[in-house]
Amino acid sequence: MRPEVLNPLFVETDALDGVGPKLRRPLEKLGLTRIKDLAYHLPDRFVERRMVTRLDEAGIGENVIVRLTVREHRSPAGRGPFRVIAEDDAGDICVIAYFGRASYTAKKQLPVGETRWVAGRIDEYGQMRQMVHPEHVSESDTAPIGQQREAVYPLSEGLTQGRMSGLVKQALTHVPELPEWIEPSQMGKTGWLPWHEALREAHKGQNEPARDRLAYDELFANALALMLVRASNRAQKGTPLQGDGRLRARLQLPFALTGAQARSIREIEGDMAQSAPMLRLLQGDVGAGKTVVALSALLIAVEAGAQGALLAPTEILARQHYATLRKMLEGTGVEIALLTGRDKGKAREAILMGLLDGSIQIVVGTHAIFQDAVAYRNLALVVIDEQHRFGVGQRLMLARKGKRTPHTLAMTATPIPRTLTLAQYGEMEVSRLDELPPGRQAIDTRVVSTDRIGDVVGALARHIETGQQAYWVCPMVSESETDDMAAAEARYAALKERFGNRVVLVHGQLKGEEKDAGMERFASGEADLLVATTVIEVGVDVPNATLMVIEQAERFGLAQLHQLRGRVGRGAEKSTCLLLRGKALSETGRQRLALMRETQDGFRLAEEDLQLRGGGELLGTRQSGDTPFRIASLEQITKLLPLAHDDARLLMERDGGVNGPRGEAARILLYLFERDWGVQLLRGG
Repeated sequence: MRPEVLNPLFVETDALDGVGPKLRRPLEKLGLTRIKDLAYHLPDRFVERRMVTRLDEAGIGENVIVRLTVREHRSPAGRGPFRVIAEDDAGDICVIAYFGRASYTAKKQLPVGETRWVAGRIDEYGQMRQMVHPEHVSESDTAPIGQQREAVYPLSEGLTQGRMSGLVKQALTHVPELPEWIEPSQMGKTGWLPWHEALREAHKGQNEPARDRLAYDELFANALALMLVRASNRAQKGTPLQGDGRLRARLQLPFALTGAQARSIREIEGDMAQSAPMLRLLQGDVGAGKTVVALSALLIAVEAGAQGALLAPTEILARQHYATLRKMLEGTGVEIALLTGRDKGKAREAILMGLLDGSIQIVVGTHAIFQDAVAYRNLALVVIDEQHRFGVGQRLMLARKGKRTPHTLAMTATPIPRTLTLAQYGEMEVSRLDELPPGRQAIDTRVVSTDRIGDVVGALARHIETGQQAYWVCPMVSESETDDMAAAEARYAALKERFGNRVVLVHGQLKGEEKDAGMERFASGEADLLVATTVIEVGVDVPNATLMVIEQAERFGLAQLHQLRGRVGRGAEKSTCLLLRGKALSETGRQRLALMRETQDGFRLAEEDLQLRGGGELLGTRQSGDTPFRIASLEQITKLLPLAHDDARLLMERDGGVNGPRGEAARILLYLFERDWGVQLLRGG
């Protein structure tokens, strides 16, 4: 149960002044549903503003506060911005531009004939000064608005900097004082502030020590929770499983195993023979053959007289795995079944009965396989595909399905640098598939400017006419204010004009069944072209799809580009990946695209991504929501994780774990970062 001292932080945001249903929506888009989320919503940057009396005192690109008198409103003729024409005290003109649906705001804030203090960045528009979406507008005649130095927060549509700043200030008044969980000598060495002070300081300025302290807390909570999982797992009684090889010998594989596959199978076999339940991660590059390794593990369980389950994050992936495994199991006599939320009536009853009496030896499915109604005769192995899609809590629910804790093999198709594996999978042993099966064709990867999009669509038409399929991936779902931003919906509309009903659209904001229906149309060959966002990043297997077009490829991390490219090259035909780049290409973007052309080694790309991004986001995962960290940047992870890991180990081995004096504070930390499954494991264990 959550400690009472934390309750004020977990109150919903609508408890704050001014937050109603209208404001909740943009807050929810940013994941800000509770006071804690707002308190940890740290500024992206800070701006320094200078008071000027005349526009010609301001340099281009400078943030200023200036008094302007509104002379005219100009509505756009087409899709341009709504413009407010204003002048300073000397009569010099400034155009204030509002994009999107902001004309109502502009008219309300800046009525014709009125004088206002306006804060924002000065740019050029033709021969005139321009300010796009001012950050503050104030009627005050006596005092300038805003602050000379101000935090700039990440926003979503419907929120302003002023509103966000006010909400954060309110949230910080709810922050309690908490006992210290960091080891005293560590606090002494770093000179860090207590938690509640560090949280307030991080919102005030470029206070690196305060932000480091908050990142350290998150890393420490994660390291401690993973250590608790590992300790709990070692204390459990599992079922030692030793297969005799008879079923594996009957597999009719059309290829020899790679050295990496054979090594990983040996490691898994050794773990499964122990009485402590296996907790192992299988990291496989795109196309490295994780499925065969997983099947070998499942067959070891069946040979030993037990059952195995394979858990997939989506129904389409579950169906795909089922079809693949069933084909590979032909001639072995092993009974395999598929169970998803869609199964109803007698068919479902038959599967449930087969699992209960043991006649079904392997089950493949979505989270439906660990619902209360599903019981097993002897579940001894659980294979979890795309491990990052499932919380530890879900995995623990599965663990309770066996008479004893089942062995667990988690799989991920995302190669992770060795330095970061500890951060995400610190509780597991790791096997790496770092070889590709012989004969797998290289994917022809080319970089093409968006200026040539007409040629690309022409090539796409010729490709489809040969009877092959293609993907077209866009980085966003809806139009942004940036004119050259490709949106999946807009691209779909344009391609549908050319190709009609042969095009299907899939993105993350569709309902699950709509998404699955779109994927099914493409997988079955009913549609030739799938326009999508990164929801197709992992797992989709359509061998007839041999062309991948990635629009604005420079916006993706290397790991994501590699995952997307891996959707093609899965059949006998030669495959091509076209990386469409925008006009404004940074040096990092250029290097990234050059690396994609140079290599198809996912582990090398992951390491290079780490070097290229520096203080940026972790392997492009923030864009796809896969990172376990909200506060710690990549730079902070690499700098602080070893310290946090050592401190967590010290707490476990020397300071009495979460039951000692410092452990009480650490328990509060686990609940604060919602890693409390670590505490629940202690109770359950």
